[in-house]
Amino acid sequence: MIMENINVEETLKEIKRSFRLVMNGVASQSMREKGVDYKINWGVSFIELKRMAARYGKNYDLAIALWKENIRECKILATLIMPEEQMMPDMVDLWMEQIDSQEMAEMAAFNLFSRLPYIPAKAFSWIASEREVCRICGYQVLARLFMKGEQPDERGINELIDQSISALHSESLPLRHAATTCLQRFAGISEECEMIVKSALKNEDFQIL
Repeated sequence: MIMENINVEETLKEIKRSFRLVMNGVASQSMREKGVDYKINWGVSFIELKRMAARYGKNYDLAIALWKENIRECKILATLIMPEEQMMPDMVDLWMEQIDSQEMAEMAAFNLFSRLPYIPAKAFSWIASEREVCRICGYQVLARLFMKGEQPDERGINELIDQSISALHSESLPLRHAATTCLQRFAGISEECEMIVKSALKNEDFQIL
């Protein structure tokens, strides 16, 4: 459903007011204690945000306005209501630059980025990034693509294996988890892919399959 001809400013105010009705203070406090830092975080559940997204429909201008807010719920909603066909590569780059938490990297990957036709090349560049959230997002995107049966070419496979092994040696648990999940999804494509992963990890101290 594409939502058109709305007053973006008024709709944005309406959405922000509605968060008070479904806020979860316990969840919000828990996120803060875990270092998830937003200017405002109402602790609204993802299920509730999906309901809100369905109510408002797809709308480019509203998604842009929501993303500009340093509010957790606004940014997640933005990833849910952005029309995929209007999400241009330069906008993906901008949003990726502005993502600074594991949660938002995962939300962007699951809700929007993995659905974009040109995203594989970006995902492979992200897993080689120096920014941890970029790498996590890249692995999450690729994992979603592998679940759909999409398979990279030989160069992509080599890049995936090399970067994943590096990530598995990281001290970051979220990064190791993202890389592990990605390799598991790749191995699930076919017996050949599974053998590639097993061969690559045979001299490594990792048990992921």
